Amino acid sequence: MKKLVTLLAVIALLASCQTLRVSQDYALGTSFNDYKTYAYYKKGVDEAKISDLDKKRILRAIDSEMAAKGFTKSENPDLLVSIFTDSKERVDVYNNNWGWGFGYGWGWGGGFWGNNMANNVTRTTEGILYIDLIDAQQKELIWQGVGKAPLKSTPEKKVEQTNKIVKEILAQFPPIPKN
Repeated sequence: MKKLVTLLAVIALLASCQTLRVSQDYALGTSFNDYKTYAYYKKGVDEAKISDLDKKRILRAIDSEMAAKGFTKSENPDLLVSIFTDSKERVDVYNNNWGWGFGYGWGWGGGFWGNNMANNVTRTTEGILYIDLIDAQQKELIWQGVGKAPLKSTPEKKVEQTNKIVKEILAQFPPIPKN
């Protein structure tokens, strides 16, 4: 029984550390179907505080997802794509409180009770990617997608994670307004 509880706690801990969370915000009333072409907002991409290798990974992933949605790159785009990155330390605390024992009747003595109170604390550096879509003519932000996930260490894992994050963020675009 003790091994089962420990195994379940470890699985829950690992699952929570691997989560990718995405969200979006957009300008209400925007006709997103009018946009067909895009280009990168150079100033925004240049100011992203990540390595050039990571920028290339993100831009390649965006190109792939935009092409899959039917968008084409253009010198005279409808949309400008900008990125912004951030990171923060995420701290998760898990209180594993379980016990065992036996006894008889309410209010009666007898028996024993064991209790193992274990707190597990994990710290994870979490990367945050913002993808901004700007109306090229109006120069106004019309959509923003955000993805948060633990950072990866090897180049192969970074490519895989970047592709996954960008795909999940852009899966929300164009937004479907809720009535």
